[in-house]
Amino acid sequence: MSHLSVRPCAPGDAPAVLDLIAADLLPGQPPTTPAMLTEALAGRSPVDSGWWAELAAPVTEVIHDVAGTVLGVVSSAIRPGDGAGFLLWLHCREDPPLAEALIAHALDRLGARTVYAFEFASALTLGLEGLPVRHRPATRRALRDAGFTGRDLWRYMRAPLPVGGLPHPAAHLTLHGSEHPRGVSLEVWEDGVLVAEATVGRPVAGIGVLWWIGVVPSARGRGLGAGLLGRAMDLLARLGAREAILYVDDDAPPGGAERDRGAANALYDRAGFTEVDRLHSFSR
Repeated sequence: MSHLSVRPCAPGDAPAVLDLIAADLLPGQPPTTPAMLTEALAGRSPVDSGWWAELAAPVTEVIHDVAGTVLGVVSSAIRPGDGAGFLLWLHCREDPPLAEALIAHALDRLGARTVYAFEFASALTLGLEGLPVRHRPATRRALRDAGFTGRDLWRYMRAPLPVGGLPHPAAHLTLHGSEHPRGVSLEVWEDGVLVAEATVGRPVAGIGVLWWIGVVPSARGRGLGAGLLGRAMDLLARLGAREAILYVDDDAPPGGAERDRGAANALYDRAGFTEVDRLHSFSR
């Protein structure tokens, strides 16, 4: 790799960087726009915004050949509060030597400290919090070889709209809709108590996100979750979505009944959602 060099990402690199990101585009994700890239380069994101606000300004660098062709990009930052380092995002068309070189360079820049990789969702995607390990095998392997340990945190799923296998609509459900920072919240209230809710994101390029769905323990087993999911998917379709994606944090610890995602996974499977990938984050 002696014929390659690393330098700070410049405004003129944006088309090449967007091409690198597009090469890793997952099913169910909208194409990354120049505006999304600008936000990521500035260290801002509509998802996990509080975590991003704790970071110092990110440093984004490109690796290029002698002709100046950009072959890869990596972004990293330090969190002043605890001194931790973060490898925020990386793209190199899954070329193994390039992935290794970019990770090694980021680690050199971050120095001797605890480093986390793919910990937060960046503005480049619609909520991808983690590395999609099946679609990014070279990056995963390079992280492992550099001493990182991965954590399997999210199940990333998608389905075309409309979905089937659900109450459609659930006539017994009286919903209250309200604006939410991530989109629209649908709520079920009984006797002045919120018993179930779902939050969906307004569609981007025909793709809607189910950010959250939950039913309080005392109201479970009555079909509220299925009915609420059906209504949420109806709403996304009315807003112009052609497909829906969601993330299941099914890393619940043993005995963690409050976070048991077994029923949720069964519901999504029954509704026709398919698993696209698993999302891992890493630490070293």
